[in-house]
Amino acid sequence: MKLSQEEKNKLETIYQDYFHNEKILKMKEVSMHRGSNTYIHSFRVAKLAIKRALRRKHLDLESILIASILHDYYLYDWRKNREMKKHHAKRHPIIAAENAKRDFDITDKVNDIIKEHMWPYNFKLFPKTKEARIVSNADNTVAFKEAITSIAHKKKRMDKYMDGIQKLFD
Repeated sequence: MKLSQEEKNKLETIYQDYFHNEKILKMKEVSMHRGSNTYIHSFRVAKLAIKRALRRKHLDLESILIASILHDYYLYDWRKNREMKKHHAKRHPIIAAENAKRDFDITDKVNDIIKEHMWPYNFKLFPKTKEARIVSNADNTVAFKEAITSIAHKKKRMDKYMDGIQKLFD
């Protein structure tokens, strides 16, 4: 899918609005896969999901972008809560969707994409749309890369990770 400069600008504006949003910045405090945090993770997922979506036609890029950013907007450290640790993978999409609904004006489509992003782990919530499948696949890809990258390597490259997510379109 080829985007006009106007379409790129619109998506970049949405991306930047979330990137600098006070509530989203709290995601930096929530640790994630081996030394990462939900802020960096979510913006990496957003960039990858948009990149993959642009290879296809007739997709709702705005929903993909917003859902990618908000898919892990659960705002708690599941490693410190024994009950959450046990059920985090299945419950956090619902919690993230509830938080996103509470704090942002999201559509039903974005809400569904957030809830469905943990498939196949959460087998009951199959991604029903192409957009949901793209976000789920992008999340799995980024999570896998983060899981196999050492904490020491991430610490050395944290500035590069931050530089890499500064803009949606490089």
